[in-house]
Amino acid sequence: MTRQSGSLRRTARRWVGVSVSLAALVVPAVAHASNTPTPVKERRATIVEANWLEANLNNPKVRIIEVSTDPGVYEKGHIPNAVNFRWHTEFVNPVNRDIASREQFQATARAAGINKDTQVVLYGDKNNWFAAWGVWIFRTYGHQNVSILNGGRDKWVKDGRALSPIVPVVSSGNFTATVANPNLRAFLPDVVKIAKKEDRTTKLVDIRSADEYSGKIFAPAGFQELAIRAGHIPGAQNVPWSTAVAPDGTFRPAADLKAIYDAKGINGKKKVTVYCRIGERAAHTWFVLSEILGYDVKLYDGSWTEYGNAVGVPIATPTGTVWGRG
Repeated sequence: MTRQSGSLRRTARRWVGVSVSLAALVVPAVAHASNTPTPVKERRATIVEANWLEANLNNPKVRIIEVSTDPGVYEKGHIPNAVNFRWHTEFVNPVNRDIASREQFQATARAAGINKDTQVVLYGDKNNWFAAWGVWIFRTYGHQNVSILNGGRDKWVKDGRALSPIVPVVSSGNFTATVANPNLRAFLPDVVKIAKKEDRTTKLVDIRSADEYSGKIFAPAGFQELAIRAGHIPGAQNVPWSTAVAPDGTFRPAADLKAIYDAKGINGKKKVTVYCRIGERAAHTWFVLSEILGYDVKLYDGSWTEYGNAVGVPIATPTGTVWGRG
């Protein structure tokens, strides 16, 4: 045997030993995965900061979309080169109560110049309520390269950054929507099973105000969409969406968010379904739990206006509010 061949054999034996050792390490990790909370994601994966966006306003690979709750805000001035999506027409079905269909959304995205490789950045007022819904819709229809502007429109304006009244002219894109991802959306039968404890693998989070959750009020003042029953879905934990927002309108750090939800038993060990009144505020919490903390989360977009109007479903009403009683 030559000195070289002997050296090669010894090297081969060492590599075999390493392979066995790695296998021994990997198998236990898989075996215990179900007992380990989902790791926290890096928040920068789906959040962009204003400085980055300001430097990429003219990047042809970036499409900026404003989705604000207040009508006419975009027209008064918007982030330069941003196009305008309206929640009531672009992201939902304008006739049936449903999200935008695959065909409807694909046409909307193409008209906005979105391609398969476009980085979509959404922002809006009210701490990104509707913008978070937009992220959920893009994810639902298979576009993964989508982000949200930290702090949204309000922080951009407060920081004195430029606004423009000019509506950009864009070329049509080639975005192709996939079949809706069933892992991101919950329906009435799903939450009824949770309420009746037929599904013990999923936690419910009600992100409305404490007064809405308790049944003291049916809806926030000034809102038209109502349910004829007050209260919440039995078993739901109340964590108002605004808990996740820092004083400057940005998302709180991931470690702080994790602590907030850990205190309510929402830690990634079980699946989560979030809801609010009509689904838009819950999208904000969906973003926090799914995109920042990395948990397995569905949005129940029917929310309380569906559940609170449904016949025969269980309801928890701590305050004992009764509809129609003055």
